[in-house]
Amino acid sequence: MLASRAAPERPDRPFTGFKLAHAVVASEDGQAGFAGLTMGAQRVYGTTAEAACIWTRRHAPPRRRCSCGFYCLNSLAEARALSCATENRDAVLLEVTASGRFIRYERGLRYSRQRVRAVRVGPCGCGRPARGLVGWRGLMPVCAGCGASRALITFGGFATRLGGQIPVTPDEGAAGWPGQAGEGLPDAGLPDAAAIAALGAEMALVHARLDHLQARFNQLEGGES
Repeated sequence: MLASRAAPERPDRPFTGFKLAHAVVASEDGQAGFAGLTMGAQRVYGTTAEAACIWTRRHAPPRRRCSCGFYCLNSLAEARALSCATENRDAVLLEVTASGRFIRYERGLRYSRQRVRAVRVGPCGCGRPARGLVGWRGLMPVCAGCGASRALITFGGFATRLGGQIPVTPDEGAAGWPGQAGEGLPDAGLPDAAAIAALGAEMALVHARLDHLQARFNQLEGGES
């Protein structure tokens, strides 16, 4: 005898979850959005979105025998732990409201409708607190020092590109911040003009030395011939 199917859940409110995504900016109009980490990277979504299956249009996500749909984790700590993986260091952390059709799994939900409530940006690749986002189309967190010579999109600027309704803030609980994994790393701040001048002088000396060595090498090579 077949076991009876469990009664479908009918939650009285949307679920809150956490996930990672890549921050992106459209090259055409400068509007911001997000892209998934793996197969979902093929589709860019905004602050509110409906899931679409990338394999077929014959069913609505999520479907049990397919991997389609949005995914989120129940725990903020688990989402932060996922961001520590090398391949996820450039991702931002989203707090989302999940609704519509859904399928539970051990660590979270797979669902059909999503609204982004907040964006948390982790540290720069050097371990210091990020001050904004840099990149072309695909963005990554960057501190003031590492992003000094690049076109920086501030947190406020990215929030404006998202429509101005969602907070974009540094994730001070992320690994790599001073007092945690990045303890002892000072904020680089903006580069010092004197330091840049001194570095330029040292580079000029190195180039001069290389030119001298090249000339000596050419003389020796000519003498042998």
